[in-house]
Formats: sequence, structure tokens, C-alpha cells
Amino acid sequence: MEQMKAVRVITAGSKAGAEIRDEPLPTPGRHEVLIRVHAASLNYRDTALLRGEYPAATKKGVVPVSDGAGEVVAAGKDVTRVKKGDRVTVSCFANWIGGPYNPDYRFNSVGFSIDGMLAEYALFYEDALVPIPDYMTYTEAASLPCAAVTAWTALNKIEPLQPGQTVLIQGTGGVSLFALQFAKIFGARVLAITSSDEKAAKLKELGADAVVNYSTCPDWDREILALTDGKGVDRVLDIAGEKTIVKSAASTKITGVVVVVGFASGFGGGFPPIDILVRTLTVTGSTIGSRMDFEAMLTAMERHKTRPVIDRVYPFAEYREAYRRLESGQHVGKIVIEVTH
Repeated sequence: MEQMKAVRVITAGSKAGAEIRDEPLPTPGRHEVLIRVHAASLNYRDTALLRGEYPAATKKGVVPVSDGAGEVVAAGKDVTRVKKGDRVTVSCFANWIGGPYNPDYRFNSVGFSIDGMLAEYALFYEDALVPIPDYMTYTEAASLPCAAVTAWTALNKIEPLQPGQTVLIQGTGGVSLFALQFAKIFGARVLAITSSDEKAAKLKELGADAVVNYSTCPDWDREILALTDGKGVDRVLDIAGEKTIVKSAASTKITGVVVVVGFASGFGGGFPPIDILVRTLTVTGSTIGSRMDFEAMLTAMERHKTRPVIDRVYPFAEYREAYRRLESGQHVGKIVIEVTH
């Protein structure tokens, strides 16, 4: 029987780790598609899973990582959406085609409740697959499903982003950099906070209109207000959660929108309800997006030939180094693992 290599999450008590295993190559059934994975990319939640800190139920011994791209090598009976040889990526919730989020979708969360992309081959129902634009490499496409779609939907949460509005992004991770690129497509002004002058220079190079270094300016919310003539930004994408949520709200204009998309600094925050009430803020969470959101985003990216910012690419055998790089916080853009050539 043909074999493949796959990373599996190994849980021991409260601790989790991962190891590469040899496994039989799966055979696609009706409406199923087998993908030869060329590349996978990491998100913060992937590191949380390996630390045993992911705040949701997951499949025991799951193949981790939601984000990846590859080539269709076999299609089961009655598959009509793709054919052998097609270049595809996978939507993070395998059965969320369109419309609002439904809690049932969490049972088909790629890399968490169902096997993900950190393997030489992956098997999915055809509905989960999204074709890759011709101008994109597998490495670039692998970086999109979670971070890019999250940024796309977060920018348009509550109401679509308008030209001339101001967006605040945080840091130089995948969601923030995609949000920067997409906000510029919409004609918005982008302000950013980051931890170093080097990262600030990179953000400006990518199109940020102004950047505040929160290491040297801990009261960064005041700086953001000053950059908006005291009014505040139209919307904030809050990445860190606990350590940023109060200042994110303080940076937002009256009737503005705070979109919570991450929990990198913890789950607390002490966000006073009076801040929401007095300033008529809308505070919302963003749960990635549907396949139709993904497809709409790709249409915009293709029109503008937008390319993801890739920090580093690691070979499959060094996947642990890729995780370490992400946890270091030193990255600018997406960290990708090249699975097969």
C-alpha cells in the first residue's frame, strides 16, 4: 500500500506536541478529492493547539494546520467542482459555503476538528476546495485561508469599508498585513502599531500611512487619536485581546467598530462596558469566513495582483522550527512549510 508522511498532534496530559508518521495514502470516496499538498502555512492558533491552549474541542491525534495549497491528484465519484491537475487551496471550515456563521461549522474546522494540511496528502469533500489564481505560487496560496480571509471579512464586518475611512491594524502578523493590503485596495487610510522601528519601516513600505512603536510609546492609543485629529479610527482589528482591547476601543471613533480577531496576549482584558455605551461602539468577533468570502477575496487579489507577504519558508522536516519562528514574534508576514516539491 502506498504511504505518505503526516504530522499528528500527540497529547500527553495537559501537554501537546507533534510528530511525523508514515500512514497509508487515502483513497477518495464519492464527492471526495485527494490533494498532494505542496505548502502549508502557520497561524497563531496552530501554536496554541500544540501548547494545549486552543479554546475549542479538537479531534484526538489530528493532522494540524488549516492553511495549505496543492494539486488535485485524484477525484472520487461524482466530483464536479475540480479535476485532476487543478491547483487548489481549502476553506478553513470545510462545509461553510456562504451566509452567516453557524456553530455546526466548528465540527468541520480544518486542522482542528478534522485533519488538516500538514501532511504530504490531504482528503476533502469537493465543496471545501477553492481554485488558486494562476499568478500565485503554492507558497503564496498556502498563506491565505485563515489570515487573509479573516482580514477580508473583518474589514467588512457590520458594513463594508469605504474609501477614505481609517483602519487601525496591530503588529506584522498575517492578519494585520493582509488587512493593510486589502484596506489600501478599498482606498482606506491605514494606521498601525508595532514593536520596533524595523517593523515600522516594513509596514510603511507596504503602504501604512503612519506607524506607532508601542515599545517606545506605551500610550499608543493617544498617538492614534492625535493622528486622527482626536476623532479616532473608523475600525480597529484587535489581534492581541487582553493587552490591547481597552486601548483599541479608546482609539476608535464614536460609533466606530472594534473587530476582535485574536487572543495572542490572553483571554482577559477588563474592557469596561461603559466604554462601549458612552462611545456607541460596535464590538464584534470575526470567525474567519465562508468559501464565498474566500472566493470574493481572491477575485480582488487577482485584479490587483496582490501578493502575500512571506516571512520564511521551511522544509517539511523542519516544521518545528517554523512553529518556533512564529512563537518568537519576530516574523513579518506568513511562515510557510514546503511540504512537497
